[in-house]
Amino acid sequence: MNGGKESGKKSVPSTMDANQADDRRILLTVLLINLGQCAGGVAVGVWASSTALIAAALDNLADASVYAVSLYAVGRAAAIKVRAARLSGWLLIALAALLLVEVLRRFFGGEPPLGPAMMVMAAVNAALNLVCLKLLKRHQGDDVNFKASAIFTSNDSIVNLAIVLSGGLVMWWESNLPDLILGLIVAAIAANGGREILVEASEAVAQDGAAAGRD
Repeated sequence: MNGGKESGKKSVPSTMDANQADDRRILLTVLLINLGQCAGGVAVGVWASSTALIAAALDNLADASVYAVSLYAVGRAAAIKVRAARLSGWLLIALAALLLVEVLRRFFGGEPPLGPAMMVMAAVNAALNLVCLKLLKRHQGDDVNFKASAIFTSNDSIVNLAIVLSGGLVMWWESNLPDLILGLIVAAIAANGGREILVEASEAVAQDGAAAGRD
């Protein structure tokens, strides 16, 4: 009888360890994908003179930083996870501010970007975002860092679809205005994503406090 109880007790930690290992693999995979998107986006963005592609690449870099922080938080105390999520939120808000500065700089001097390059790169990124989203959905639970990661990936998907549209408008109008407008939109999406993550972190703190009060 005691042996059965002991084996039951041992199975719980082993299941938790397996879940945490899966979470680490998922985060590491999406981290590497985002680093690749960042490198490709910067290279193509600079070559194509596209603010939107560069903005999306910087967004991927911020996402990769957040995934690295989330990877560190896996299996750690709830308070550490909340701090990691808050750091993620502020990183996105800081990114939004940098993007706004870049858009203003290019507004006062810049040539029309290469529309076809924008569209191809954004389409590739959108496909990779779907892969990331599918991986993140494998996680089961209410981990605030995985919620933050899902928000990032959803935002990235919207941005890349918008870049495809912007590339078409750039070709049609022969102007950099659609690219700059999209740069502003990316900044707004990044800022809102950061705000959502900070709200999620605050709600997690409130829920933990309520649970502690009931105990």
